[in-house]
Amino acid sequence: MTVYNATVICEGLGFGEGPRWRDGRLWFSDFYRHGIYSVAADGSDERREHAVPTQPSGLGWGSDGHLYFVSMIDHTVRRLADGVESTVLDFSEHCGFWANDMVIGAHDVGYVGNFGFDLDTLLHEKGVEGLLADPPPTTNLVVFSLTGDILQVVPDMAFPNGSVITPDGRTLIVGETMAFRLTAFDIADDGTLSNRRTWAQLDFVATDGMCLDADGQIWLANAMPGVNSCLRVREGGEITDSVTTSQTSFACMLGGDDGRSLYIHTAPSSDRFHIADRTDGRIEVARVSAPRAGRP
Repeated sequence: MTVYNATVICEGLGFGEGPRWRDGRLWFSDFYRHGIYSVAADGSDERREHAVPTQPSGLGWGSDGHLYFVSMIDHTVRRLADGVESTVLDFSEHCGFWANDMVIGAHDVGYVGNFGFDLDTLLHEKGVEGLLADPPPTTNLVVFSLTGDILQVVPDMAFPNGSVITPDGRTLIVGETMAFRLTAFDIADDGTLSNRRTWAQLDFVATDGMCLDADGQIWLANAMPGVNSCLRVREGGEITDSVTTSQTSFACMLGGDDGRSLYIHTAPSSDRFHIADRTDGRIEVARVSAPRAGRP
């Protein structure tokens, strides 16, 4: 196993999430600076691309070339087209708490999750050990078209978080943070899901934002407090490589000119009661062996 060390290339974020590589820049959401941003490959030239007062999370682009993003607090997916924002989907009835990450497939079908419960409040009440001893409620993964139709609701997901689609477009893999696992589904021609199965069961790895590489392995942020690492995981659960970060990692994305720069969002914590009014978030990067593949 190779252990890489990440280098900090950008500071001053609130809480970065949903990193995506597009047109030579890293795009990402910042929960507590309430906006969608982009930076150059070296972390310079930060631009605020769009303000989102209701907290942005997952990002993606449709075949129309427009940006789609999750608005967390009001449980919507929105479109930004030529500077004009509109609501595509309101899936409040399927959310237990804030909406979260999203991935969009090649045929304009999206997959969006939500927390399912107030994570920060329960952590304050019970602590990590208490949450593990008394698991919180599960929630839904919502399958939707970019025209605004809900195609399917997949129940009993344990905090569905980062998600990827394989290069052939036939498999969705979703991190279930509270279950320490990656769960796979077959994707039908209409974008709906079937054949739910465990892709990798991990040992005390709080799976967060992730991306897929050309070897068919997944890089994922391990959001367990104090661990400070991203992990590369093979189907079946073997950890093949890792990246050491300066603080807890919460999302990652392969990018750069050759797709081998692993960009990682880090922060001291995800606890909104402690970090919402601070700017301690960072972007860190490490050069890894295999380039990006699939979506996002």
